[in-house]
Amino acid sequence: MNAHIATLRAYTKLAAVIPVVTIEDARQSIDLAQALVEAGLPVIEITLRTPAALDAIAAIAKAVPNAVVAAGTVLHKSQIAEVIDAGAKFIVTPGTPTRLAEDLAEASIPVMPGCATVSEALSLAAMGFEILKFFPAAASGGAAWLKSVRGPLPAVSFCPTGGIDLQTAPTYLSLPNVICVGGTWVTPMDALRAGDFARIGTLAAGAARLSAQS
Repeated sequence: MNAHIATLRAYTKLAAVIPVVTIEDARQSIDLAQALVEAGLPVIEITLRTPAALDAIAAIAKAVPNAVVAAGTVLHKSQIAEVIDAGAKFIVTPGTPTRLAEDLAEASIPVMPGCATVSEALSLAAMGFEILKFFPAAASGGAAWLKSVRGPLPAVSFCPTGGIDLQTAPTYLSLPNVICVGGTWVTPMDALRAGDFARIGTLAAGAARLSAQS
């Protein structure tokens, strides 16, 4: 677990923003990843919300070596092996029931498990997870929640995700326990459907200029 934490921490420090992408057409994944990497956002979370997700992860892992592709929205034990086989560098969950957390603790790649409450964060920290996804961030207390939990959870870093955009991201990134943020604003669905990678590149470049305090 300690080696995984060091690896995950290194990934999260590559850029302050992790684009969270729901991709409908895996054929777009390579162009998408190249646009994000070139703009300065090499870490990309592909959510397992569409049938194209695993193919997209595999395509990026094979064709865009400078990208660090993560598998998001992992909900079941069976998906752990699937995303590892596809080439994911790490796993992200939106929430983490105890049974799933136990399975993830045995994974052969790093994991950023999701939480939305202090109790969930404490349970995950007790299992050795030191970098957590805080989701849905804006709906669950936002930056105020993160400020409040730093006292009881001084060793835990967070990647808040959900309801964050270019305007609100700096508030989160100014907090010492925030290592990066996740966001869908970098890859809007209308731009993806249109194949407008120039627009995505512009949005990504703006996000890449942000930096975290931690």
